Amino acid sequence: MGRERQNNDHDITLRGRKQLDITGVKQVDSFDNEEFLLETVMGYLAVRGQNLHMKNLNVEQGNVSIEGKIHDLIYVDENQQGKSKGLFGKLFK
Repeated sequence: MGRERQNNDHDITLRGRKQLDITGVKQVDSFDNEEFLLETVMGYLAVRGQNLHMKNLNVEQGNVSIEGKIHDLIYVDENQQGKSKGLFGKLFK
């Protein structure tokens, strides 16, 4: 019962554009030093920046911590087929 509740929670904490803590992560689809693509309980989340690296990953609890200079966070809803293809195309060049 506790695990089910935690999987439905999704929060983002950004500290000084340098550290990003995310809960409610189902899986990390792809990442490099400029882009992360995460599947969360509220849809796909793209994180872009410079010198990004994963500080902490706990997929069982759904927690991810990313450090580096954060430029933007973008949610990609599955019902926005045209837009998501454009974003995914850019992410997977």
